Amino acid sequence: MNTFESPQQIVYGTDSLKKLGPIVRSYGSRVFIVSDLMMEKLGYLEKIISLLQEEGLYTFHYLGANTEPTDLFVEEALQLFKKEQGDVIVTLGGGSCIDTAKAVAVVATNPGYIGEFMKDRIAEQPPVPLIAIPTTAGTGSEATNVTVITDTTNNTKMMIKQFAFLPKVALVDPSLTVTSPKSVTAATGLDALCHAMESYFSLKAQPMTKTFSLSAIKKIMNNIQTAYEEGTNLVARDNMSLASLEAGLAFSNASVTLIHGMSRPIGAMFHVPHGISNAMLLPAILDYTRDEAIIPLAEISRMLYPEQKGTDEELADVFIKRVKQLCQELNIPNLGDWGIKREEFEEVLNKMAFDALDSGSPNNNPRIPTHEEIVELYLTCYDYQY
Repeated sequence: MNTFESPQQIVYGTDSLKKLGPIVRSYGSRVFIVSDLMMEKLGYLEKIISLLQEEGLYTFHYLGANTEPTDLFVEEALQLFKKEQGDVIVTLGGGSCIDTAKAVAVVATNPGYIGEFMKDRIAEQPPVPLIAIPTTAGTGSEATNVTVITDTTNNTKMMIKQFAFLPKVALVDPSLTVTSPKSVTAATGLDALCHAMESYFSLKAQPMTKTFSLSAIKKIMNNIQTAYEEGTNLVARDNMSLASLEAGLAFSNASVTLIHGMSRPIGAMFHVPHGISNAMLLPAILDYTRDEAIIPLAEISRMLYPEQKGTDEELADVFIKRVKQLCQELNIPNLGDWGIKREEFEEVLNKMAFDALDSGSPNNNPRIPTHEEIVELYLTCYDYQY
C-alpha cells in the first residue's frame, strides 16, 4: 500500500496568477506575503498586492528571505505575522521564500522552535492556509510537504518533512520565470532534474511517483537548454515549470536520495545555492550509484532515446554521459572552481558526512554509502572533471 500527498488545489499555466485574488479570499482577509527584494525589484510583489487588494483584502509583507532560509528568517516573519494578525499566507519567489513561508504557517499555529519538527514533533494544529507561487522552475516546493531551514546555531540544514508543511494551493504561472537569469535557470533546472531522478531511483519510489518522475525527466532534458539560452521562450518555460511541479510531487512522496543528502551540508557550511550544490554533486554520484541503478537508468534512457539500442548497462551509460554533457553546457563548476578553499573544505568533511547521513536521505539511495564513502565522494566532487 502506498500514500500520495499533494496540495489541495493546483492551478497552473500561463496567466494563472490572475486567479490569485478569489483563491486567497476563500481562505482569509488579512494576507501575509512572504517574498524577497528581487520580487519587489521586478515588480512582481506590486502585481500580487494589486490583485489581492482588488478583492478587498488587507496585505502586509516580509521581504527578508533573500538567501537560503534560516531559523532567523522564520522568527522574524512569524513576529510580523502575529503583530498584523494575519489569517492567510501567500508566498512568492523561489524555494527560499516558499520554505520560509511553510515554516511560518506551521509555527504560527503550533508555537515553538521550527527545529522541533525535524525529528519527533508532529504539528497537531492545522497550519495557516498557504498559497505558494513559484518564480523559478526548480525546487517544486509549492507541491511538497518538505521545508529546509538552516539552524544558525549549529550551522546545519534541517530537512523537515510532514503533512502540515504542504501548501493548500500551488499556483504555477510559467510567465513568472522568464526573468530568471541563465545561472538561476541552470541551477534550478538541474535541481528539478535531481528531484525527478532521485525520486525515480529512491527505495521509497511507488507507481504514482515514478509516473511523475519520468514525465519530469523528459520535459527537463528536452527543454532546459532552450530555457537557458532563450529565457523568454514561453514554451520551454512552461515545460520547465510543469516539470518542476511534477518532480516536486514525486519527491515529496518518494523522497530524495544521496545527492540531496550531501548537498545540504555544502549549502550550510559554504552558503552555496542549493541548486548549484546539487548540480556539482550530480555526475559523481551518478557514477557512484550506477551499478545498483542500472535498470532505472536504462529505463530513463529508453524513454529519452527510443532509437538507441544496447544492453541495460550501455543505455545507463548513455544517460549518465548526457547528464555530464548537460552540466558542461550549463556551465556548472566543480566545488573548487566555485571558490571553496580546499583546506576549509577538508576541515569540515567529517561534519558534512555526518550531517548528510543524519538527514536520512542517503538511506533511500540504491547504493547506501558509509561515512567514509561520503567523505571520498566529497573529495571527488571537489575537483571533478566532466
